[in-house]
Amino acid sequence: MIFTRRQDNRIPDTGPVYLTAEGIANLKKRLSRLKESLPQLIEETKRTAAYGDRSDSAEYKEAKSALRRANSQIIGTEDRLRRAVLIDPVKNLGIVQIGSKVILNLNGSEKIFEIVGSIETNPGSGRISNKSPLGEALLGKKVGDVLDIKTPNGEKKYKITKIN
Repeated sequence: MIFTRRQDNRIPDTGPVYLTAEGIANLKKRLSRLKESLPQLIEETKRTAAYGDRSDSAEYKEAKSALRRANSQIIGTEDRLRRAVLIDPVKNLGIVQIGSKVILNLNGSEKIFEIVGSIETNPGSGRISNKSPLGEALLGKKVGDVLDIKTPNGEKKYKITKIN
């Protein structure tokens, strides 16, 4: 059996990465942790390589894979930090923008959403991406606007009641 690497056919994302100050700090911490782990991963790869036949060594293959994964994550994290655009705390200009907190009315109940970049999303805590269907639909809207959003459970009507 011949193993070949999969070709990556994804289109690289070269656009801005919108992050809060906390998000930038978290990426920097992650990068630091990854770089600190490199010497140990390199040492483990050398140790397992010394066993001899690398083609049959599961330990060597795992160590090499862990090293490649760490290097790939370092490259990706550095790239995101280079493209980072700080989301400033938004001054209420009366329109929804990245960084806005929006209060929506859905069938009489209020929901609060913060519009953030895709890396920092956490829908469970109300942080939605500017690229999500709801986030995208909210951008540029004003208090009183009504949005019709198609969801897997049918169409929902949201009314913007407040923008912070």
